[in-house]
Amino acid sequence: MQDAQDAIIIGGRLVGPRNVQLDEPVADLHAEVKVIVRSSATANTSARNLSEFMEGLPPGTRSRGDIDGQLRSERAEWEKGE
Repeated sequence: MQDAQDAIIIGGRLVGPRNVQLDEPVADLHAEVKVIVRSSATANTSARNLSEFMEGLPPGTRSRGDIDGQLRSERAEWEKGE
C-alpha cells in the first residue's frame, strides 16, 4: 500500500459509471491505480460550513497576555522534562 504522500490529486469529471476524464495528464505512472471519487461540490460545502460555524462562535474572553503567559509556562515545563 502506498502512502498518501505518493498520491496525485487531479481534478476531473465522471463521464460515465466507469469512466473519469482528468483535467490534466498523468505522466510517468504506468501501474495499477486506486481511484477515490469525491464530489468537489461536497468538499467545498463542508469547508464553507466549517467556516460559517467558526465565524458563528462567540469571541473568546482571554487576553493576549493571559494566553502568552500560559504558553511561557508550558514551554518552561517542556524544557524541564528534556
